[in-house]
Amino acid sequence: MARRRSRRTVVPGAGYALDQFKAEVMRREGFSTNSAQPDNVKYEVARSLGIPLQPNGNGHLSTEQAGQIGGQIGGAMVREMIRMAQERLAGK
Repeated sequence: MARRRSRRTVVPGAGYALDQFKAEVMRREGFSTNSAQPDNVKYEVARSLGIPLQPNGNGHLSTEQAGQIGGQIGGAMVREMIRMAQERLAGK
């Protein structure tokens, strides 16, 4: 049986900063984001991929479609974190 992921951040209170980071990264990727609701960028990403994501009831989506949306967002965030870490290691 598959485990459900916890939606809580590992560091208590870090959720707001992560949301702001997501908004900034996705803005750089060319998506319009609302800093007050950075989670809504998933709808714009889904629209750009041609995936019919709705605010409620997405049981019709395949795992692959859901993964494409989350992968694009998470992948961009990870690439940015790696870039930031490399800059720090280089002493910039």
